[in-house]
Formats: sequence, C-alpha cells, structure tokens
Amino acid sequence: MTELSPTDKPPQRKKKSKERKSFLGPVADLEQHVRPDWWSKIFNYLYLKTDGDVVDDSSITSSEIDSFLTILKPSSDDRILDLCCGQGRHSMELSRRNFQNIEGLDRSHYLIQKAKSIAKKEDLKVKFKEGDARKIPFSNDSFNIIMVLGNSFGYFDTIQDDLRVLKEVFRTLKPWGKLLIQVTDGEYLKEHFLPRSWEWIDKKHFVCRERSLSLDKQRLISREVVTHIEKGIIADQFYAERLYSQENLSELLTAAGFSEMTFHGIMSPDSKRNQDLGMMERCLTVTAVAKKEWTPVRKKERRQLKKVVVLLGDPSKTDPLKPSAIFDDDDLYTIDQLKEELGELKNYLFSYLNNHDNLINDLIKLKEKDKIDIVFNLCDEGYDNEARKELHVPSLLEMINLPYTGSGPQCLAFCYDKSLVRGIAREMGIPVPEAFFIKPNDVIFELSFNFPVIIKPNLGDSSFGITQRSVANNFEEIVNAISEIREKFGYDKPILVEEFLTGKDLSVGILGNPPESYNVLPIIMADYSDLPEDLPKICGYESKWLPDTPYWSIKSVPADLPENTEKFIIECCLKLSERLECRDYCRFDWRLDSKGIPKLLEVNPNPGWCWDGHLAKMAEFAGISYGEMLKLILEASEQRLSQSKTT
Repeated sequence: MTELSPTDKPPQRKKKSKERKSFLGPVADLEQHVRPDWWSKIFNYLYLKTDGDVVDDSSITSSEIDSFLTILKPSSDDRILDLCCGQGRHSMELSRRNFQNIEGLDRSHYLIQKAKSIAKKEDLKVKFKEGDARKIPFSNDSFNIIMVLGNSFGYFDTIQDDLRVLKEVFRTLKPWGKLLIQVTDGEYLKEHFLPRSWEWIDKKHFVCRERSLSLDKQRLISREVVTHIEKGIIADQFYAERLYSQENLSELLTAAGFSEMTFHGIMSPDSKRNQDLGMMERCLTVTAVAKKEWTPVRKKERRQLKKVVVLLGDPSKTDPLKPSAIFDDDDLYTIDQLKEELGELKNYLFSYLNNHDNLINDLIKLKEKDKIDIVFNLCDEGYDNEARKELHVPSLLEMINLPYTGSGPQCLAFCYDKSLVRGIAREMGIPVPEAFFIKPNDVIFELSFNFPVIIKPNLGDSSFGITQRSVANNFEEIVNAISEIREKFGYDKPILVEEFLTGKDLSVGILGNPPESYNVLPIIMADYSDLPEDLPKICGYESKWLPDTPYWSIKSVPADLPENTEKFIIECCLKLSERLECRDYCRFDWRLDSKGIPKLLEVNPNPGWCWDGHLAKMAEFAGISYGEMLKLILEASEQRLSQSKTT
C-alpha cells in the first residue's frame, strides 16, 4: 500500500477578504448595464420596500379593484387569472370580495411565496403558481378574464416576447373572454420622466434613482441604488421597461388576435407618500376581447389509462452500495410501498421492469406493442446496479426513443462528479466549501485550510464511502481515511478533501421544472440532538444503511433559517437546476459554516424516491403525501414532454 504523506508546509488558512458586492460609480450609459433577464432578479424584498407606497397599500389596491370591477363586470364564479401577480395584492382583494376562482401566476419565487403565506394566514382561496408569462402553464380556453396589472407588461428584451405573452393570454382565454392591462402611459413618460430622484423608503433605507431613454427611445432605462444607513449600499440595480402608446399597444393586441380594444382613461395611484412614482405615475387601462372559436377537443383515445413502465434496480444482481451487497427485506418492502402508492393513482396503468439482462429487449417489445406512454425511471441504482452506470438507463431510453421521467444522461454525468459540480457552482458565484482534489496517483498533498476536514470519494452517491472516520482532525486521520477509501473503492478513483462545515446540515427539494412550473419543498435539516457528542455530525453511510449504529437516530426536521439565507439558497438551487439541466425532481445538499454562511455540498438529480427518503420527508412537511409526490413527478414529466413537442 502506498502511504500518503503531507508536505512539510504547516496548514495555513488563506487570508480572506470580507466578501463584498461591487457597486458601480457614475455611469454614462445606463442601457449598457441592463441584463436581458433583469426581471428574474429584481423582484425581491427590496422591491416591496422601494415600491411599497403602491404595492403594499391596501387602500390603493382596493380603489384599483373598484375601478377594474366597474370595467369588467365579472360574475363571482368567473375564472380569473392575475398574470404577473407579484405578491398577489389584486388576487387576494378579489378573493376578499367573494370571487371564487382566482389564480395568480408570477416568475418571482420570493413574491409567490409571500403571496402564499398571506393567503394562508387570511384563509383566502387563491391559487398561486410560479411560471413564465411567455409560456402560461394552463390549457386552452381556461379563463373568463386575465388581468395584467401594476405595469407588469413590457419587461422583456424584445417586442416579440411581449407579443408572445399576449398570444399566450389569447390562447388561455375562453371565447369572448376579456383581457385587462394596466400599463404606463408611454407617450407621457417619454416627456415627463424624472432623470434623477431620491427618497426615504423607511427610517433606515433610502433609494436614489437615475433614468434615461434607450437609444431607440422605446424603453425607459432605470437605475436604483438602495442604501442602508448602517450597512451602506445594499443594491445597485438596472432595469428597462418598454413604453407603449395607445396606438402601438392596440397594434400589438391586434397582432395577438384580440379585438374590441377599449381604453378606459388614465389611472394614477393615490400615494400617501407622494414621492417618485416612476412608471406608475400615469397608467393606461385597456381591455380587449378574445373573439375566437373553442379549441377543438381531441377525440378521446380508446385507451383511457396512461401506460407507465417503471424501471427499477435488479434484485437478482449484487449491489455494492447495500451493506450486504444484495436486495434485502427492507429494499423489497420499499418497492412494495412504491407499488402500493402507484396503484392508488387514477388514470395510470403501471407495469414494472427490473430484469436488467433483458431490459433492452423488454422495452423494445413493449414499445412495438404500444404498451408504453412514458417510462418512470426509478433505476437510481444504475444499469446492472452499478452506480456509475445510472446515466446508461436514460441513454438507452433515448436511443429507443422512449419518453421518460427525470434527468438526462448529461445531467447525471455532471452531478456524479462532485468536483465538477463545485467548479460549475463557483463559476456561477455560488459558495462551496474549500477543498482540494487528490488524483489516483497522488501520494502527497498540501492542506491550505484548517482542520477539521472531510474526506469523500469524488465520484458516487448514497454517501457511499463517507463514514464517521471520514472527518479528520489531523494529518494522520486524513491519511487513514484516504487509505480506507482506496482499499474499498480501488486506487484508480479520485478523492475530494473538503473543509468540514459545522453549521446546519440542509436539504432542498424541487418538484417540477424551473423556470416554468415547479414547487420548492420546505427545506429540512438534520437533527443531531440524539447523536453522541463524540461523533462527527454527518449524514453518512451509517445514517442511511446501518440501523444498529448511533447515526440511525438522526432525524429530519424543518429548517429554521433567516429569511435572507433561505431565499439565497433557493435562488442558487433554481439557477443550478437550470444550468445542470435537472428535470422533474431534484435535491440539493447544503451546509452552513460556523458563521451561518451556506455552502453547496452536492446536487442530486433523480434523488432517492423511497417512502422514507429525504424527498418524501420534505414533501410531507409541505402536506404532500408519498403517493402525491410520485404523481407530481409524473405530471411534471408529462408537462415537460408536452411542452417540448409544441416548441
């Protein structure tokens, strides 16, 4: 056995400068600093402060709803969509007035969660959903009325995107349904916008604004610098909104298929603060009618049930991840629980494949006999129960041209490599623990950060190779841990040595497909209160596979996190999900350091689906049963596949 040895250099912690966001000074051309997707970043808690006189004033909201109801004259049972609803102030006011079928859709995770929280607190029956207005996640002919209020139209980089929004509205309105838009009076604002302004937004925050017209004079470019009297500048943000006149808004509505455009005068909010109202100073209110035929209903196919083939690991083969290297009674019980819950789902007919020797032929035969609508890929053991061949299963399904649930082979390949994910995260500005990579032939290493550290296989999942002995407090323990991993896994596998974080151990679950339609489950954390003090606090192999060890006492509980920390973690998970092309469901593991700073540990596409796994526990805390969780994964896959056919 080749013994690893550290270099003679003593461990030294690299000096870290306190991380600080960089802010710009004077800017000659505001337009150059506007990101095309500025709207995906800006609508957060600061937005509610800087625009609070409009968006958080119940009297203004009530007055606006009075006007809109006079214009629309809806019945109480009309189905109404509040598109780009923000924190749902209009939706909830309608619900307070006994309208029964109100739904809200917005791209901002923060604002939608805020809306859900308020609605729950007031027991308002409003359904809020995250999604993109350019791809409205509702079927044809769904709504009697769609409202786009609060100057939420014209955010996108191109006028073609605005037209796409209106075409989606036209599609989802019922025949003779009405659209109501409240949008800034573009012609007025071109002549009367304030180039500079500043105001106090509460006792500790003030905001300075700069504005200019874009080069083509079609958009108003704005810059907001928000300052906290104790923390200094906390935000420096740029955004752009298209300026529509009555004439060109009418032309755009006509191009989208609408008719009977009616302008209902000018609206200005009665702001008690009486300061800079920006884009809301003077707004146009316009209605349009969707004169169209009902979308033809497809004839029902003879087969009513969707045929789902569930792929599982092969119980007849060895499985190196399991303690006894075989499927035991616990594994068979877990599979039985799965089958029981799937059997309760309506509209589906399930069959199961787990013989990997015949897997290819079995799939081809079922496809030829038209007995597969979708494959529910739960073979997280990997092809032939080899973890590194997990990506082989979706690769096979793609070669046979079968639709399937979960992430594709490229995503699985990326996420199997912890060091690779670390690099992608750092490139995206997402914090990760300090670490160094040990190649198979390395026999010396240099530790550039302090103890304790954790040693883990760079490739793999299910915490394989991570035990209580993986946490090291000196060089000898590092060498022993590396030697143990190499003896168990082989000397041809790379190893990762990370700083061991001592804060809360967190998991984040996402069901669905950002950015269009998804559900972030409640964040959970590991409860180590029953673990003996002398043992390192980790969720390693023992906690998942060995019930006779103290680690079996670890429980999962809802995480109690500061609002900003939770928001930051969720935003990072959503960005990573899109960047890595995770699909339908995924899990992200994080840990806080001693100062409470969150750092990403790993990304788990196609995470454990079992009834007592982390994902199921998160779903349970969200009020979602195990069977409902499985159904949501299936539905997310079906929606994704349906959308891919239409694009």
